[in-house]
Amino acid sequence: MVNLAVAFREKGNEVAILVYHPHLFYSDELRELEISIDQINESNYVARLIKMRKSIRASNADIVLSFLEAPNFICEVAGLPWRKWKLIIGERSANPRIIKTIKSRALRLFHFFADEIIANSYENIKLIKKANPLLKSSKLHVVLNIVDFSVFSPDEDFVFRKEGILTLLVPSSHQHLKNLDKLIESMTFLSMPEVSGLRVVWYGDIGDDSFEKAEKKINRLKLKETFSFFPATRNIGNIMQQSDVVGIFSLYEGLPNAICEAMACGKPVIASSVGDLPRHIKDERLLFIPEDPKSIAEVLKYVLRLSKDEFIMIGERNYSYARENFSKNRIVNDYLKILREA
Repeated sequence: MVNLAVAFREKGNEVAILVYHPHLFYSDELRELEISIDQINESNYVARLIKMRKSIRASNADIVLSFLEAPNFICEVAGLPWRKWKLIIGERSANPRIIKTIKSRALRLFHFFADEIIANSYENIKLIKKANPLLKSSKLHVVLNIVDFSVFSPDEDFVFRKEGILTLLVPSSHQHLKNLDKLIESMTFLSMPEVSGLRVVWYGDIGDDSFEKAEKKINRLKLKETFSFFPATRNIGNIMQQSDVVGIFSLYEGLPNAICEAMACGKPVIASSVGDLPRHIKDERLLFIPEDPKSIAEVLKYVLRLSKDEFIMIGERNYSYARENFSKNRIVNDYLKILREA
């Protein structure tokens, strides 16, 4: 969202952001570019909907671009019974819940009121079609993620396997779906030298009780030397540059930003074979079945055996792929094309 807002502003457009949570992670950066941020603080869902609707309808926007399930619904309702702006819906989740719950299916019925629907993965589009089969395919689009290459790029001074330890970075929040539990369990399928030669560094905030359970498991298996945990940080680009490999262990994904950013940093990426990840990580030796700790362990064994030259080769291939597919110009032009058509 921030990358898009900045890119639209740089192309001479007026941009404003409306939020209803006080998590203004990038507010300073946005305000420097004269991108206004309006915040509605309201815990009551109905009152929030009314206030958001009033704010949107009072704006002079030509286009409203929303992201994620609840904001999408709010913007669709805000346009009833009529609206003067074009509405672009941003679906960003490949959560199977989209087709498994009555609520999620019902919310997708409101997509009839959107002009265009953009997702960042084909898996997400497939789920939307299942949830609302009557949507026209012509209004469904896949546009990949933007990467800021001034932040995420290879570091020429990087030291491979510093002190003989392979550093595996996991940039992800702590939720059951992020699958820390099976990653921990996978360590039981590694030899002692393999475990000793690996350090898992996890950056992310706690979202549910999965972290507490994982800590107990780590203590029980005597793996405290292997795992280190830190809160989410805006400095993840530098941390990624200093890591040997980046991993995503989720039970489901569409296209996470971390994958795109790791490729831009020229890092090998290991990931769950879910969603669109096999489309972007084409080497099957770097993909695993997230529910199977033995499958995760086989991929860890593989990367632990790789030489420095092999790591460099994989990293260079990923960097080239990122430059071709996640560049600002390409993604913004894809968005602008859809906006013009709308």
